[in-house]
Amino acid sequence: DFAASRSRASRITVCPSYYSDDPLLDRVFGERPPRYLEKLAAGLDRRIGIFWTGEEVCSREITPGHLDAVASRIGRAPILWDNYPVNDGPTMSQRLHLRGFTGRNARIGASITAHAVNPALQPVLSLVPLLTLVASYRDADAYCYRRATDEALADIVGTELAALLRLDIKWLQDIGLDRLTAGEKAGLRARYQAIDHPAAREVVAWLEGFWAISGEAVRTQ
Repeated sequence: DFAASRSRASRITVCPSYYSDDPLLDRVFGERPPRYLEKLAAGLDRRIGIFWTGEEVCSREITPGHLDAVASRIGRAPILWDNYPVNDGPTMSQRLHLRGFTGRNARIGASITAHAVNPALQPVLSLVPLLTLVASYRDADAYCYRRATDEALADIVGTELAALLRLDIKWLQDIGLDRLTAGEKAGLRARYQAIDHPAAREVVAWLEGFWAISGEAVRTQ
């Protein structure tokens, strides 16, 4: 409210300290005060938006039912802060999140004010899942995440590199850097070093640990 009364901004949004009902936040920040979210919302002008990440910090599914229940608690439709394809933690930085969005049906659009996305550390590769979110709203019930992923890969990196990333996605997203053997890392590095494309260079940098996030980095943010 202090900032809003002194700003010319047309839209102001606040992120609560407890931005999900996920008990993970209580373990990290300490137990939340009783009716924390309801009291915060009641003290804010209705024109101020409130971020919410869903039922979890990194929600596997986000439904209209959950979002409508949150809206009833805060007196406005929430602004969805979607924590995919983000990979900025010690565990998540070991993965490249390339697959298309799942668990977000286009029907949630009627239950939110806006849909914000937390991208991955790799700016070019982040565009692949982001395009699939656009497709999920456009195609609604006809959305197919694998088809959308393939189309987004081709749009962002071209057909040749798209085919390679599609082939290696199990290593890059499912197995992850910390579980790859030295030989597997060397083989992947050689493949992508041979390709002159910013997305390929992001894969190589990831393989070399450029984007690895330590627990110490998180604690000192």
